[in-house]
Amino acid sequence: MRTLLLAFLLVFSSCTVQKINKSLTKSEVFDQGHLGFMLLDPDKDKILVDINTDKYFIPASNTKLFTFYTSYTLLGDSLINGLNYIEKGDSLIFWGTGDPSLLHPDLKNTVALDFLKNQSKQLYLLDNFDQVSAFGPGWAWDWYNAYYATERSAFPIYGNIVRFEKKDEKTKFEIIPRQFTNLVHSEKPADWKGYRFQRDRNANIFTYQQPDTWEGTFETDIPMLTSPELAAASLSEQLGKKVTLIKNQSYLSAIPTKLQTASADSIYSQMMKISDNFLAEQLLLLVSDQLENKLSTADAIAYAKENLLADLPDEPIWVDGSGLSSKNMFTPRSIVALLGKIREQIPLEKIKAYFPAGGESGTIRNWYPSDPGQPPYIYAKTGTLSMSNALSGYLLTKSGKILHFSCLMNNYPISGNELKTELTKVLYYIHDKY
Repeated sequence: MRTLLLAFLLVFSSCTVQKINKSLTKSEVFDQGHLGFMLLDPDKDKILVDINTDKYFIPASNTKLFTFYTSYTLLGDSLINGLNYIEKGDSLIFWGTGDPSLLHPDLKNTVALDFLKNQSKQLYLLDNFDQVSAFGPGWAWDWYNAYYATERSAFPIYGNIVRFEKKDEKTKFEIIPRQFTNLVHSEKPADWKGYRFQRDRNANIFTYQQPDTWEGTFETDIPMLTSPELAAASLSEQLGKKVTLIKNQSYLSAIPTKLQTASADSIYSQMMKISDNFLAEQLLLLVSDQLENKLSTADAIAYAKENLLADLPDEPIWVDGSGLSSKNMFTPRSIVALLGKIREQIPLEKIKAYFPAGGESGTIRNWYPSDPGQPPYIYAKTGTLSMSNALSGYLLTKSGKILHFSCLMNNYPISGNELKTELTKVLYYIHDKY
């Protein structure tokens, strides 16, 4: 009897896998571009689906899985090093580690600010901005006005953005930080049903168009043009005392004291849930600072590839923290291997707190819903560029299995919504039947 039951289960499982393969390889939707898909049962160490898993794809924000794993491994989940400083006589000389939390409108961290405010010494901000290019390799120049391409910098402040926020229908919108108020000007309204904000390409001058009538609220973040001068001026205003900018690079060779500031946990969660590119980029700078007291995305990636990721099936072609660059390329089987490494290090319940949850939170709150009244069955990282869609993570089946999967889709002439609709059918079938 047991032998018959085992044979039945094996046949059932084989049929299920065949149907999954067919739903991917015989789909009129997926057939329009290039698809890579891997599904792994880690308990059995068994590959269930293998479609182009050794081919390289542009992963878009699936790159953040590599940034997350590297950051979590090297920075941990407690406090990050948010400020480097040395004391010399009556002077305190400090410089940035890439910490994105200082006065960030969502993270709201003031530890470094409070530390500087309580100093009796003269304050000097050491300019190490040259270590960080504002845009990553392969980023488009015309992204400068978009939040998803917020500038990277050595010493971020206010999240390197200006936030325009209307909290209720009766009041005028607010500008955060307020120091930019006099640099915001209105233009003649166009045929536009909402507010629209635009920054000058080469200056922190903002214009907006306002409709004749507007019902509702909004929150819009526009990247600021960063500079060491702006950082020093902003700090002076916030502290109510002078912060002098200095450019003596010899101080950078000193071994600094490191001030711990924000919770790494809060940065990981926001970076993964809403796919925050700025936080992803700054995390790799924090890794570099931790490793070598200097800021280099390339060095952080090189260290991770050599020391943390050398056992992946295929070498990651990896150039930035966020995945904005189309120069990034990974294979589905390397991403699935990385998902395994993440689970070895981080408990599942904590992964659930970091990753977007299907039908519930983050970038997939409107996709991959579970049955009514049931918890999410997809915990996964999305990826979206004009030429790339991706979803990789963990799939929980009704039978209690936790499967690892990576789906990378490139060069489709159809909308991302069409791809996600088709992928929803496949993933739910796996959840329901396997």
